[in-house]
Amino acid sequence: MTIVTVGIDLAKNVFAIHGVDQAGKAVLVKPKVSRDQLVPLIAQLPPCLIGMEACSGAHHWARLFRQHGHTVKLMSPRLVAPYRMSGKRGKNDAADAAAICEAVTRPSMRFVPVKDEQQQATLSLHRTRQGFVEERTATYNRLRGLLAEFGVVLPQKPERLRKEIGIHLEALPGWANRCIRDLLDHAGRLEEKLDEYDRAISEIVREDEHSKRLMQLRGIGPTTASALAASIGAGHDFRNGRQVAAWLGLTPGQHSSGGKQRLGSITRAGDSYLRCWYWGLAR
Repeated sequence: MTIVTVGIDLAKNVFAIHGVDQAGKAVLVKPKVSRDQLVPLIAQLPPCLIGMEACSGAHHWARLFRQHGHTVKLMSPRLVAPYRMSGKRGKNDAADAAAICEAVTRPSMRFVPVKDEQQQATLSLHRTRQGFVEERTATYNRLRGLLAEFGVVLPQKPERLRKEIGIHLEALPGWANRCIRDLLDHAGRLEEKLDEYDRAISEIVREDEHSKRLMQLRGIGPTTASALAASIGAGHDFRNGRQVAAWLGLTPGQHSSGGKQRLGSITRAGDSYLRCWYWGLAR
């Protein structure tokens, strides 16, 4: 029988594949497929629907499989979990692949847009920048904590801290003075890296039509615009803005029953990095 749906449990080196025909009968069950065998195996299949969880490397595999004429859909692992028959089969890669194969055919399933290489490159820029921001904050906190051990308490703002720390450096004993200077130098290099990344993001925005359209909205700057454009592309996977808000986790969670509407706090689902920028816009 012709395979119409395939579920793939992704990993680094060993993958599991589960394929079914039109009647839902399993006709391709391979619990162990090595990384170098995966693409040749998928390439020899007739065009079919392939489902995968949206995890590390999923967008790369989706782009490869599309080149062979397949329709590829990515799903959140949280939405696939209810289809795992753990009580019958236990938790293993083969059972996960079967659950993915079942979940991708559900009409109510919500899918993750497949990103192209340019979108992923832009998001890599954002992730690295965010890591530098967190490292800078940790460095200044470490610096202020060490200074407090010697009775020196300085403001939290980096600009004021750098301005007022000079008069205290010479009073610090030997190695403490060296450590504080090294931390200041490290924080300074992080500031330079952040400036470079901000300039790179601004250049990307100037060349991207979707980002420029987003920046026409009040409060949307280059960083927010490029992050959102890289995450959703043209936005064709969403029917309206309400769906985008729900995808970002900005809509209230419902706990309604018995005809009574009970709305709680926002769901906080989706990408926390994107959501933090929209929290800033709402203030």
